[in-house]
Amino acid sequence: MPELPEVETVRRGLEPAMLGETFTRIEQNRPDLRFPLPDRFVERLTGRRIEALSRRAKYLIADLDDGQALIMHLGMSGRFVVEAPGTKPVEPGAYYNEIGRHLIHDHVVFHLGSGARVTYNDVRRFGFMDLVPRADLATSKHFAGMGIEPLGNELSGETLARLFAGKFAPLKAALLDQRLVAGLGNIYVCEALFRAGLHPEAEAGSIATPTGRPRDKAHELARIIREVLEEAILSGGSTLRDFAHADGSLGYFQHRFKVYDREGEPCMAPGCGMVVKRLVQSGRSTFYCESCQPRQAKRG
Repeated sequence: MPELPEVETVRRGLEPAMLGETFTRIEQNRPDLRFPLPDRFVERLTGRRIEALSRRAKYLIADLDDGQALIMHLGMSGRFVVEAPGTKPVEPGAYYNEIGRHLIHDHVVFHLGSGARVTYNDVRRFGFMDLVPRADLATSKHFAGMGIEPLGNELSGETLARLFAGKFAPLKAALLDQRLVAGLGNIYVCEALFRAGLHPEAEAGSIATPTGRPRDKAHELARIIREVLEEAILSGGSTLRDFAHADGSLGYFQHRFKVYDREGEPCMAPGCGMVVKRLVQSGRSTFYCESCQPRQAKRG
């Protein structure tokens, strides 16, 4: 499933084509994706102008001129194709997999006032779209209870210590808990924990003092999470299915992986000499170096 940097890359690729444009016509080729499309979906979008295109965690949000917000989630295989008059189709943040793009999976087509069209294609149909009042966005079923943005101003050592204080859950599980920090996924959490020298099974509360104040590692972890995500966005994201930029060139952050998907390979830390190991946490593979990420003693 696309992680936050991939979704942000898609947003940046769509913005030049969609921002300020009007939906002149909508083609809805099926009644549902993962969930049924909203009632009167075509009618409610036709004629609306896109005032802003933003991201919340792994969701794309288009603010419309009538106060509605169009929420879009890519699921596992969702992709957007931008086709402008006289140019080749561009797939912002495309995921090229073994089955490629088939027109039968073009489920929603947005025709814009510029003459361009933006097509949502989704082979597995795990993505979805919804329309909610912009004023109710934070309390909607999609975002109610969602945690802080890891690229937002809220992310800090103090915030992580406050969120994790007293928690005995593994640190990796706490970072993946969308109620605490929204948008982090398996790849980038593995990479951040390695850079921070923190064992994925360490207790989440170990980065805070008994009174909830941040330890040095809390500040370091907050800084590194932001650093890893920003590097991935600048690289165009990463995926095992060859994530691509809006211009079709591949994203290359996967070539910077220090531990993810490198089980049995030498640790890349200078002078380490150990090999990367893998363990399974909540059904997901975790990659780490037991030398660079020593297991911390449990609190008494």
